Amino acid sequence: MTMIRTAVAGLLLMAASMAGTNGVQTDKPDYAWLEGSWEGDGFGGRSEEIWSAPSPEGKMMGVYRHHKGDGSLNFYEFLVLDEQGMHLKHFTSELHAWEEKEEYLTFEKVRYGRDSLVFKGLEFHYLPPDSMRIFLKMRNAEGQVRTEIFNMKRK
Repeated sequence: MTMIRTAVAGLLLMAASMAGTNGVQTDKPDYAWLEGSWEGDGFGGRSEEIWSAPSPEGKMMGVYRHHKGDGSLNFYEFLVLDEQGMHLKHFTSELHAWEEKEEYLTFEKVRYGRDSLVFKGLEFHYLPPDSMRIFLKMRNAEGQVRTEIFNMKRK
């Protein structure tokens, strides 16, 4: 009988700890600072990035838009950030996908902190209260790697 009471008590404690949360994470993740609208430079033009608030599961959705130096629209990106990393898909200014229908790019998570997101090949660094710097490593057709730096301000 004691064993049954212990098991029931354990189940009740577990249920009580999940009450009101449906078993879903309710604290904002360390990368919630990314939420909002950002504007800056990059690729010789103007960059805009908008991030949603984290979902209860900790996922964030973002969009990116790049304008060339002459002001014309260059391309878009649709972004998803979660505990595993960042996933993105590119689109031309006419909304034609660069990647195949089922494909997208993934930047694997290295580490997340209160003021940085580090992925393989991509880093976001928060500079409080309203700036961030993004470092994107890119490999050209000859295999040479260069880093594009974006200096962004919160709008």
